[in-house]
Amino acid sequence: MTTTQTTMVIDGRTVHVDAEGFLTDPEEWDLQLAESLAQQIGLTLGPDHRTVLAFARADFTERGESPTLRRVSTGLDVPVKTLFELFPGKPAKKIAYVAGLPKPRGCV
Repeated sequence: MTTTQTTMVIDGRTVHVDAEGFLTDPEEWDLQLAESLAQQIGLTLGPDHRTVLAFARADFTERGESPTLRRVSTGLDVPVKTLFELFPGKPAKKIAYVAGLPKPRGCV
């Protein structure tokens, strides 16, 4: 399966993304970009969001894939309900998007 890659300009910065807007090069990510990505989906990042994003990126580095919601919840000892409050709707997908990671497996 091949992924279509393109570029997108966010705050005057060109980044590589897939067809759904997920970054394809996690090295292009930083907290400033995370703020912009969060704004695009209606989120304002606070300290709890940043903790989740840092965990997701570390987990991705270790495992080579975006973390599942359960892995984030267990790894941070944070209830899934809290993750839904921080990232409403589809938290695993939103966490990966804002963290500059690939769309998690199983997300449709």
